Amino acid sequence: QVQLRESGGGLVQTGGSLRLSCAASGRTFARYAMGWFRQAPGKERDFVVAINWNSAGTIYATSVKGRFTISRDNAKNTVYLQMNSLEPEDTAVYYCAARYGSARLTPVEYNYWGQGTQVTVSS
Repeated sequence: QVQLRESGGGLVQTGGSLRLSCAASGRTFARYAMGWFRQAPGKERDFVVAINWNSAGTIYATSVKGRFTISRDNAKNTVYLQMNSLEPEDTAVYYCAARYGSARLTPVEYNYWGQGTQVTVSS
């Protein structure tokens, strides 16, 4: 069982930066791939980025590649999402998710979810 809690969301102007954190409980965090997803009002939950358990592999959505960076610290049971050059289109609730095994792109492949953190980018 893994419990996840996101933090770091907020309001930022276009071009600004935010760093999201996702703290996980459980002693086996290091065995889980972690993903970030986002959901805007009235839209489906979309894949943002994912990272394998050992940080050896990452997958980025095209829309965020070059602007967002995922990283993890297994000693701290935490995964991070550094978001730079934010745009109004990045406004959404951001969720972190965990799955045992390697990183995947679709929400249904993740077993554990956080409660989400709101990111709002003003124009």
